[in-house]
Amino acid sequence: MVRLRRIATIAATICLVPALVSYIGALTGRSDSSIGIRTVEWLRDNGGRGLVDRVENLYYSLTAPSQDGPPLQALPRQSGAVAVRPVQIPQLTYHHGPGSRAYRPPAIAPVIHPSLPGEGVWHPTFAAGGARSPVLITSFRPEPDYPQLVAGVAWIDHTRTSVMLYPGISEPAVTMPSRGPAEVPMRSRSGLVATFNSAFKLQDSGGGFAYDGHTYAPMKANTATILRYRDGRVDVISWHGGSDVPPDVLYARQNLPLIVNGGRANPRLSDGPEWGATVGNAIMVWRSAVGVDRHGNLIYAAANDQTVASLAAIMIRAGAVRAMELDINSYWTSFITYRYPGARDAANLLAAMDRAPTRYLTPDDRDFFAVSVR
Repeated sequence: MVRLRRIATIAATICLVPALVSYIGALTGRSDSSIGIRTVEWLRDNGGRGLVDRVENLYYSLTAPSQDGPPLQALPRQSGAVAVRPVQIPQLTYHHGPGSRAYRPPAIAPVIHPSLPGEGVWHPTFAAGGARSPVLITSFRPEPDYPQLVAGVAWIDHTRTSVMLYPGISEPAVTMPSRGPAEVPMRSRSGLVATFNSAFKLQDSGGGFAYDGHTYAPMKANTATILRYRDGRVDVISWHGGSDVPPDVLYARQNLPLIVNGGRANPRLSDGPEWGATVGNAIMVWRSAVGVDRHGNLIYAAANDQTVASLAAIMIRAGAVRAMELDINSYWTSFITYRYPGARDAANLLAAMDRAPTRYLTPDDRDFFAVSVR
């Protein structure tokens, strides 16, 4: 009996060696994530997905926001706002050429009344942007039942900006001849005005990925896609092309179905598994989204304690006609603005965002988008 136990112990130890080697590799490999995050990601990728999902669901259920508590007396300060002329920018007032007028979004109509000072009012973020800042930000309370929740929204002027996608150190997990620097290159920082997170890991979303005109993961039909054409135009669409991007597409990143289409919420937002195996559609977590308004400008939004449906409602109120969910959970959700050329004076869209505003100025694990003035 002792001999059998000894043999069983040796056999179990031998079986654990590959897992131990894999885990050590995950901890010692190039990464900007904490040991805890790398451990969770390793477990999820090596047979522990079900356990991680159950623990996360339990945690988020136990820490769900309460409907009780005192209402906010003021919105949290958005440190990325330029402290000049903090007033609503009138719609269609700034001229930028003979016979043409520049569009500016109207203030976001408050959901909760009375509104707080500055709620839904847009603020410029780039001190060198002149009268027409390329990026505007605001915040508002999106949920009457949870009056302490605050959503952050950014509006990106498509006539004044160029948006690039950069692969991260490990995501998307595709084989590429060169992944690049996994950060905003130094040569591109002089006009940098914003950066923001991309979408789910490809293995979780099952979506496609194309970069520099080459398709590295097959594009999937009826899947939400943010893409840039070679003429510089960026759009958010439901993909109806083939498995490869056509020659006029520079990059494309997919993630789940659209959450907003035609200015209306996707009627399938109640289908939990469709929106991610980890937390599905209804668990209230940090969520982010990107979309386009009817003029082709990008809109980004993020907030804590959101379901997919409440995230879609935020995007619609902000003016999105089409929108897709991006990454979720506090560790992966980032929108960062830069007040001065050279990526100086970086600030998070919301003070409660977990990652430092210097993220994306050093190599990052996941792909991301960078917005530059043009």
